Amino acid sequence: MPTLHTVNKSPFERNSLATCLERAAGGDGVLLCEDAVIGARKGSAFAKALAEKAATCAIYALAPDLAARGIKGEDVVEAVKTVDYSGFVDLAADADRVCAWL
Repeated sequence: MPTLHTVNKSPFERNSLATCLERAAGGDGVLLCEDAVIGARKGSAFAKALAEKAATCAIYALAPDLAARGIKGEDVVEAVKTVDYSGFVDLAADADRVCAWL
């Protein structure tokens, strides 16, 4: 994948996720981690944007961060794939570059 975009701030606190979704190009990957995983919850203000972006980009959420925030797998937007820490490493290693959105 050309670029793996990582977002770690709550989308309700900062606009990093919204800006990332606007800028990510087709074929890129977007990984939500830490507080950013809150945006991946079904029915959230960002659920529709994530589902739409998944048509051109792969969208991921870090499973341990979902669990730490009490978000179960069935509560995550269907277009969002969950990965564990080794999956995160694989995504970063397979990407041409990694862009952290702060």
